[in-house]
Amino acid sequence: MTETSSDGPAARAALSRERVLRGAVAVADSGGIAALTIRSLATELGVKPMAVYHHVANKEEILDGIVDLVFAEIELPRIGGDWRVELSRQAHSARRVLRRHPWATPLLDSRTSPGPATLRHHDAIIGTLRAAGFSVPLTAHAYTVLDSYVYGFALQEAALPFEPDSVADVADSIVQRFATGQYPHLVEMATEHVMRPGYDFGAQFDFGLDLILDGLARRAESEAGGAGGPRLRGGTDHRA
Repeated sequence: MTETSSDGPAARAALSRERVLRGAVAVADSGGIAALTIRSLATELGVKPMAVYHHVANKEEILDGIVDLVFAEIELPRIGGDWRVELSRQAHSARRVLRRHPWATPLLDSRTSPGPATLRHHDAIIGTLRAAGFSVPLTAHAYTVLDSYVYGFALQEAALPFEPDSVADVADSIVQRFATGQYPHLVEMATEHVMRPGYDFGAQFDFGLDLILDGLARRAESEAGGAGGPRLRGGTDHRA
């Protein structure tokens, strides 16, 4: 963090709402959302706290703004493209963004004044499903399931007491404590899966996402066929 400087006209002039919000993201990335206060933000920006209020009214406006910045980093699905490819790309992008900003996951759907990037994000996902032939009710179900899965996985990753890349090493140390045979199924899972060469915790995300997309494709095809309507557009399974 930068040193706090005097809050003169030049310092205030150098500030902007964009810079204030970017500074707030930097504070949250460094210390978590609990570390974000007007004082810590002012320190990050090199100004006195009152200078921040020239660009944002209060902390609630800051939270609204930084949530919108996070949504702006997530790739949007292309409406009219292959819905499965587009939503898979969006989900993977969201996971990457939330790994960069783990503080953001609990906040994303908590704001009552969503910004333009947030609204574009929601609209693009809904539009992608509707353009593929999903009914409005099924679109609502699909959106909720995908949203819950991506955010839930992000929360799990953020809560891990170790880096996902080192999970096999951690499992090895835990297994050493289970020599009594008291937890045979945990030991089996660790030794036969987690501790195998090439284990990738992130692959669990791909597996779960494919299950959801497979299920949505079947439900949409069934709905369209049963109603005598058009077949589902797109949704080709592009996995190897």
